[in-house]
Amino acid sequence: MKLHELKPAAGSRKSNNRVGRGPGSGNGKTSGRGHKGQNARSGGGVRPGFEGGQNPLYRRLPKRGFKNRNRKEYAIINLSLLNRFAEGSEVTPELLVKQGVLKDLKDGLKILGDGELNVSLTVRANKFSRTASEKITAVGGTTEVI
Repeated sequence: MKLHELKPAAGSRKSNNRVGRGPGSGNGKTSGRGHKGQNARSGGGVRPGFEGGQNPLYRRLPKRGFKNRNRKEYAIINLSLLNRFAEGSEVTPELLVKQGVLKDLKDGLKILGDGELNVSLTVRANKFSRTASEKITAVGGTTEVI
């Protein structure tokens, strides 16, 4: 087979249906829209979710709760994951993403206090839980809020 002999598989490329092109096309005259009615008109039809005038589902269901538009979502990480770093090194959110510990930083980083920390580190994050900051300072490390 040569490049100039290439062609699509038979039946894989269907030509589009050109409506309103005479009776021989099978979609002439009314162009497959039937006779009169809302859907036969240009711009006709109903909006998505319309239920024929019946009270629609989005209005029948009760509104629930409150969504804060300014909510910040933090990427969280536990102390036990910080043991992989060398003694005295500085741990930043960018370093954690670079090392593959975090996939997405979201609106910042929060360190939680689950697990034990065995190395003294300087940890820079947006937030710390109380237990996390206590455990970091207990092993001689420091916490910096950025």
